[in-house]
Amino acid sequence: MAKSEDPEKPGRIKQLRMIAQIIKQANPKGLPIVFLSAVGTLAVVVVIGLVTDYLWYSVFIGVLAALTVGLVVFGQLAQKAQYSILHGQTGAAAAVLQGMRGNWQVTPAIAVTRDQDLIHLVVGYPGVVLVSEGPGNRVAKMLAAEKKRVARVVLGIEIYDIQCGDGEGQVPLGKLQRHLMKLPRNLKKPAVNEVKDRLRSLPKNMPLPKGPMPKGARMPRGPKMR
Repeated sequence: MAKSEDPEKPGRIKQLRMIAQIIKQANPKGLPIVFLSAVGTLAVVVVIGLVTDYLWYSVFIGVLAALTVGLVVFGQLAQKAQYSILHGQTGAAAAVLQGMRGNWQVTPAIAVTRDQDLIHLVVGYPGVVLVSEGPGNRVAKMLAAEKKRVARVVLGIEIYDIQCGDGEGQVPLGKLQRHLMKLPRNLKKPAVNEVKDRLRSLPKNMPLPKGPMPKGARMPRGPKMR
């Protein structure tokens, strides 16, 4: 029996329209850039076809190349637009982390302060990663305390701490996924799953903040760790 589609899930065309609206809102020149990049690609390929006497063949190849370039540019602009919308929101780093591809487990807000500084827990091939949101002078001690608490549960596992933000020494929101993907692969898949099982018993030591956490934020999937 065929699976029934979720009536609340928008179709592919509707999704593209929604993303196009986001791009237009964040960058009014975004959609014209997509159009011009596709048309420019087609024009270049057609000119090459005219020079080499392979006009019709070049038109076919040019259309395919134009669609590909247009989609790539569209995706890049969509990613930038969504980052700009999330920037400054409480829990923005968690939304970005949950958009990562591969064997990653993200537990948002395992620690929260009254100032809505947050720490998120990430488990993957590098080991355990603690990601903070908030000014560096406030989250440094917070990260150190959480690192000690987590270390008691995962003895012998590498633990990284990353400050996400725009301050000195912090990782900007738009580069957070890439930063995690560059961490060394210290664990194999069975060990990653074992660490996940150990950390399930780790309780949150503070309630979630009252501020708005980004809900349903669909970040573009980052590159998959191989």
